[in-house]
Amino acid sequence: MADGSDPTATDFAVDLTNCDREPIHVLGKVQSFGFLMALTADWLVSRVSANSADFIGRAPEEMLGQPVSAIFTGEAIHTLRNRITLLRGPDSVERVFSLPLMEGGPAFDVAVHFSGPLVVIEAEPASHDEMEASSTVRSMVARLAQADGMTAFLRDGARQVRALTGFDRVMVYRFADAGDGEVVAEAFKPGVDSFLGLHYPASDIPAQARALYLRNIFRIIADVQAQPVPVVPALDPTGAALDMSLCLTRAVSPIHIEYLGNMGVGASLSISIIVEGKLWGLFACHHYSPRLPTFAQRSAAELFGQIFSMMLESRERAETASYEGKARQVADRLLSAVAQDHDLLSNARWLGDIIFDTIPADGVGVYIDGQMTFSGLAPDEASFSAIVTMLNRVAASQIYTTDSLTKVLPEAAAYADRASGILAIPLSRRPRDYVVLFRAEQLRSVRWAGKPEKDIEYGPNGPRLTPRKSFEQWSQLVQGVALAFTPAELRVAEALRTALLEVILRLSDSADAERQRAHEKQELLIAELNHRVRNILSLIRGLLSQTRDSAHSVEEFIGTLESRVHALARAHDQITADRWSPARLYDLIEVEAGAYLGERSDRVRLTGPNVLLTPGCFTVLALVIHEMLTNAAKYGALSDNGSVAIDWRVDEDGSLLLDWTEIGGPPVVAPTRRGFGSTVIERSIPYDLGGQAEINYRLAGIEAHFCIPSRHVVSVLSDSAGRDRAKQAAPVTPGLLRGRNVLLVEDNMIIAMDGEDALRDLGAEVMTAASVGRAREAIAIQPVDLAVLDFNLGHETSLPVADLLAERGIPFLFATGYGDGLELPERFEAVTLVKKPYSGATLAQALAPVIDAAG
Repeated sequence: MADGSDPTATDFAVDLTNCDREPIHVLGKVQSFGFLMALTADWLVSRVSANSADFIGRAPEEMLGQPVSAIFTGEAIHTLRNRITLLRGPDSVERVFSLPLMEGGPAFDVAVHFSGPLVVIEAEPASHDEMEASSTVRSMVARLAQADGMTAFLRDGARQVRALTGFDRVMVYRFADAGDGEVVAEAFKPGVDSFLGLHYPASDIPAQARALYLRNIFRIIADVQAQPVPVVPALDPTGAALDMSLCLTRAVSPIHIEYLGNMGVGASLSISIIVEGKLWGLFACHHYSPRLPTFAQRSAAELFGQIFSMMLESRERAETASYEGKARQVADRLLSAVAQDHDLLSNARWLGDIIFDTIPADGVGVYIDGQMTFSGLAPDEASFSAIVTMLNRVAASQIYTTDSLTKVLPEAAAYADRASGILAIPLSRRPRDYVVLFRAEQLRSVRWAGKPEKDIEYGPNGPRLTPRKSFEQWSQLVQGVALAFTPAELRVAEALRTALLEVILRLSDSADAERQRAHEKQELLIAELNHRVRNILSLIRGLLSQTRDSAHSVEEFIGTLESRVHALARAHDQITADRWSPARLYDLIEVEAGAYLGERSDRVRLTGPNVLLTPGCFTVLALVIHEMLTNAAKYGALSDNGSVAIDWRVDEDGSLLLDWTEIGGPPVVAPTRRGFGSTVIERSIPYDLGGQAEINYRLAGIEAHFCIPSRHVVSVLSDSAGRDRAKQAAPVTPGLLRGRNVLLVEDNMIIAMDGEDALRDLGAEVMTAASVGRAREAIAIQPVDLAVLDFNLGHETSLPVADLLAERGIPFLFATGYGDGLELPERFEAVTLVKKPYSGATLAQALAPVIDAAG
């Protein structure tokens, strides 16, 4: 169970029947690594932790009721008052590093916050840690931003929190809707068992603890076995306890202490992951001995957790937007097909093939005018008819979903193996017709980290938790429940419903209703036509206005405007030639170059795959290419005897990357002002397509780089689009280190992560150590086939590790940032030396002869 704490609760008897009601925010005790002092609004001492004498030499009874000015220096009070003025919001905490509190006394790292009307000061001996938190977190975030996919993003987050805090294990723990959780990523030291994929009961983190995780996003328990220190007095004269929700030193519930002890944990740390104002999960960190990171490290970890949450929220939104964008394309295809052939709506197999691309399901049933058709896993006709009858009790024109059909239709238990969950999309009000998606029960073996129902034993303190048998895996079979349809899938279903309703004219039960719907459809089309005409007029007006502002004469204005309108017209002709279908990028550039340059169009070299773009993207890119060609002809390579190389490719995400390089033209100077053409080049793709545009004015010629998001790329055909093909360099052999355990010794976190990735790309299993001691532990615990040693490890070198490896006959190489200035000892003169920064290819070249020499 997660952290618990209370002081009306000082006498609160905690057992398994009431731990979900334990008032954990007022435990009335602090951890012994620091002390606490609470001040009234007029800065009189209201409460002090009992260990104050251990830190400042004054016991609580000497300070209670006294002005703080009689205890702390005026400079310290001034600093604290300034920090308090910076507090914003009810849950804000400010920190001060290395602050002397008393005359001639030691310095302390201090945190201040409000608890109701009281000012709470928490202090611990200053660590004098000189780490620059913002720079450290900036490097961590920069690496995190490069993670490809959600799995890699979560795993990198765990690795970086572990690198920053030094804890033995860091888990990314995600909450499910039912309150239980799962370890979805982790990082741990060698020799520690993996918890990845394990599930935990909802009762392990009760509701009041979750509420605290939202308010106080960072929690440290430095020593699980340490005795907590009471705050004196426990209650004020009105009988109120001190609300310690935001206290950094707040002590821990005995239930939680027992829970951690059962796992053999000596210290723990948690960082809340909050997405859209809700508790998404936690960074849960465990250490198997007491551990207290420095105040600066904890501050940096808290800052990283906040930024990680924002980046996670952004990624989840982007994934949802991408999914819904692709789903809208499917809805458009479905709408177009059904509008041309109404009989397709009765074809369950065709509907299933279309809809399953966007909403995964095991089967589909269609009910129209009492006629039923099925595809995939589905109930029989009698059962489906009962489902339709049940659906008719739901409000009309609303989609309906449940992940447990038996809860609303008990007889559905007979076919739960085929239809435990449903998503019903109504097609009309009269008669009630439906497309119903079915999901079979999700028989999944869930690995729990302990029994969801806690075994108990009775002792002097009442019912208590027993050890969870070192997180022995318990299997629990989840039956009768299907995988729930997600909110994004429900939004897609609503879009499909709307699309289908627009073309279900034949389902009208009377000619009047049909004419009315036809009239409504006509009004819709007229409104759409008006919308498109207004858009065209607005575009022409914008071209007139912007071209006028940059023109120096009437002739220039007319010529420039005419060329831009022609560019749009040429693009429109290309995409309407086949009923507004996707068009080829190669054709766009070739037609534009031919129209602008005539016989000189061979000076534009095109290289890239045969890419089809959406109509909207095609028109935007046509205007950008036109402006680039115009600039090249007026001022760049095409104004002289030079040429232009346009190369494009599609990356792993499906995005189009286009590079423009001008060669052999006159020297280039960046423009002193931005005209409409430059604005089109730099802003059209980011603004209209959500992509990226970068233009560099090199002396030798303009270079530009554009990124078109994958949603605008319809397909990449197999035949070559260009006249030339760029030759790709031979990739580094990915299996060079397959099956080998490689030890990487590196004291810099970011460099270590890059090295790990490079070695894994070569097929290696990687163990990482930041010091000689950690490296020796790794060698003792697991077999090592090969090692890469950073020579300088800060306050020590890796020579002792090299001696140990040489003694055991394990090949290795050195890595260094000293370049040629590093002199190796004579006994290691023959060892390969790799200079930093190194790439995967560099490592592969250096390691290949080492592997060959080792046989």
